[in-house]
Amino acid sequence: MKMIHKYNMNGFNIVIDVNGGAVHVVDDVTYRVLDYYEEKTLEDIVQLLESEYDKEKIEESYDEIESLVKEGLLYSEDEYELHPSFVDRKPVVKALCLNVAHDCNLKCKYCFAKQGDFGGKAELMSLEIGKKAIDFLVENSGNRKNLEIDFFGGEPLMNWEVVKELVKYGREKEKPFGKNIRYTITTNGVLLDDEKIDFINENMHNVVLSLDGRKEINDGMRPTLNNHGSYDIIVPKFQKLVKQRPKDKYYYVRGTFTRDNLDFSKDVKHFADLGFELTSIEPVVDDETNPFALREEDLPRIFDEYEKFAAEIAERQLKGEKFKFFHFIVDLNQGPCVIKRITGCGAGNEYVSIVPNGDIYPCHQFVGKEEYILGNLNDKEINMPEDIKSMFKNAHVYNKDSCKSCWNKFYCSGGCHANAINFNKDITKPYDLGCEMQKKRTECAIMIQAKLLTEGE
Repeated sequence: MKMIHKYNMNGFNIVIDVNGGAVHVVDDVTYRVLDYYEEKTLEDIVQLLESEYDKEKIEESYDEIESLVKEGLLYSEDEYELHPSFVDRKPVVKALCLNVAHDCNLKCKYCFAKQGDFGGKAELMSLEIGKKAIDFLVENSGNRKNLEIDFFGGEPLMNWEVVKELVKYGREKEKPFGKNIRYTITTNGVLLDDEKIDFINENMHNVVLSLDGRKEINDGMRPTLNNHGSYDIIVPKFQKLVKQRPKDKYYYVRGTFTRDNLDFSKDVKHFADLGFELTSIEPVVDDETNPFALREEDLPRIFDEYEKFAAEIAERQLKGEKFKFFHFIVDLNQGPCVIKRITGCGAGNEYVSIVPNGDIYPCHQFVGKEEYILGNLNDKEINMPEDIKSMFKNAHVYNKDSCKSCWNKFYCSGGCHANAINFNKDITKPYDLGCEMQKKRTECAIMIQAKLLTEGE
């Protein structure tokens, strides 16, 4: 299906060739001609637009569009579905989410993990299970060299000694098996101290620091177990970690916005004021029984917030500021590989989550849903159910009706599997509210690139 997407934002007329990925900033005449290009002749288009534009300019725009089409930069064919790397793909496990702690020392009001225990009992992963998880990753990674492990929870710092030992064990496995393991840890920061900061900065390729922004927003949503605010406890520790972090390693300060802070750009800007350059703030995901959950009626305000914030970030970056917002980062040169663009995160095949008792789930958002268990590390043989693996493997954009005709499909890759099942009971039916927000974020990200390329010369 040939497809383009066109929109106007911050004074830019932007046209995206959906299948090829080319992005064009066009003048007003070309933008209008594209309204009719596919269905009308040049003569028809001239007649329709001659009251607005000179005939010569209309014809000139039409010729430019024709040239772009011939060059494969507009209305290009979708050839990915038949691409050998997609058709013949044989997924191997390349990433683990290790839930080393099903317990937490905060009581976040929107927590999908039910304060860390995922609706079960509070428990910590043993070193034995952790080692079996790393063995499982290495043994099921095929010829893939670069592997990833994310220490997750609950709060992983509550099982710190096991985290350290697992990093050591993983390092011992790398050379004999020809692997390179990159570690990430996601933490709320309450238990951070100098020893942990030094270890994280030395050994973790990435670190995700959970903070919801302004003090009143964060403390309203992320109280401690004794119902005090967490902001004053964690912010100085995060600042220290980031200040000491090596330049060749990554971090993100990651927040969540709810109906309580639809002015969430103020929270992201607060991150910048605190000295954090790499940031993210995600929309809360829950149904409307949760008073903090986002609703369809909130979308206009959320869209307006994204657009205003995108314009500000573009101005900041033009001035040379290094501040970045994760959702507004897009690679227009190459981007992710074909398979990634079509299949997304790889949950249930390339990526799995392992919990303290050794159960294997398609991802951390499925933990506690026993019908999705893929096996247990204590089994003599781990034969992950083919029906579940196939369900996730086949949950790509070509098997989702709403994705087939969506201009954003190669940017979002079909959305989150867990959200689709939680909201629609069907992995092939994406979460509508999430789709709409994702499309707006993509538009904002591309607008920023357009502004930097056209005005940053």
